Amino acid sequence: MDFGLTDEQELLLESLGDLLERECPESYIADLDLNHQQPTSFRKAMNDAGFGSLGFPEEYGGTPCDAVTLVLLAERVARQGLNNGYGLELLQATDILEFGNEDQKREILGYLAAGEVPFALGFTEPGAGSDNSAMATTAVHHDGMVTFNGTKTLITSALASKNLLVMAKDPAVENPREAISMYLVPMDLPGLTTNRLDKIVWHISDSCEIFMDDVTLPESCLVGVKGAGFKQLMRNFELERLVIAANCLGQAQCAFDDAASYAAQRVQFGKPIGSFQLIQLKLTDMAIKLENMRNFVYRTAWMVDQGLPLKSQGALCKRYCAMAAFEVADEAMQIFGGVGVTVGTRVSRLWRDLRGHRFGGGTDEIMVHIAGRQIVKDHS
Repeated sequence: MDFGLTDEQELLLESLGDLLERECPESYIADLDLNHQQPTSFRKAMNDAGFGSLGFPEEYGGTPCDAVTLVLLAERVARQGLNNGYGLELLQATDILEFGNEDQKREILGYLAAGEVPFALGFTEPGAGSDNSAMATTAVHHDGMVTFNGTKTLITSALASKNLLVMAKDPAVENPREAISMYLVPMDLPGLTTNRLDKIVWHISDSCEIFMDDVTLPESCLVGVKGAGFKQLMRNFELERLVIAANCLGQAQCAFDDAASYAAQRVQFGKPIGSFQLIQLKLTDMAIKLENMRNFVYRTAWMVDQGLPLKSQGALCKRYCAMAAFEVADEAMQIFGGVGVTVGTRVSRLWRDLRGHRFGGGTDEIMVHIAGRQIVKDHS
């Protein structure tokens, strides 16, 4: 297998590196984290430089992009220390570009061009997360309108979004998989209220509860086919997990680099702590995990580009990378010692944010459920 990068990938990464140093220095990221703000200016700069349209259809101003290149770019942004800085908004917009109507497509692309979050994904509920069959939010169609009632929770970036991509079920349909549809709902409608949830991870992405009480709008808010919402959402879940894994890889690499540099400089007992074997053991095992993560991410992306069915591969990749990346960050925190837990130290932010990826995009346990049953099926 060829592990070399193409000339185009080398140029893209070089250009991205220059943009990151200019538009996304550590001081910028730390300030966003401290003030719980979205990286809007950086996203706009990415879009202006052409990165924001990679992977979109040409008819919408996009440029074709393979999965390997996408994860390379996502990894590089994350290596700067920015959590979820690239890739996920593009995948979200793909849901609209693939299934939405023309008005919805123009609106979402406009938000992306301005560096804004195109929409928040309204999926998780107080009683329905991994168990999507327990979804209780309803969408009742009547006289050309749709009325929503229900509660969503732990919705990422809802306060920064103009729209909510709502997953809701028709109470008249018994099969939960056939009852769920996808809708693009403006956040400023009467009857829709929010409650911000403070969390210890992902400070640059807000989370909140959303309450819908007889929220009504025209049926044109439907995205795609009625009753096919779950299938539509699943279309991009595998690629989302891959981008999350690449994000974990980049942040873990950032934590490793910081820890290795600190170990080479921090002097105790008259010598750098990096000269002690126990610290070297930590760094060695961290490097092994990073190499395994990188191979896992790149091979999974290569499989996507070859049109090969991922089956258990996407879930395996996401589970391993989320867990291994946090382990790398945890060891990096240990190498820093007391300094590592102080507010403002980058490794503490990486440690916090990487812990969140063991939930986001599917929990560690659900990845076992997805991969495990496929493994058994393959050997039956």
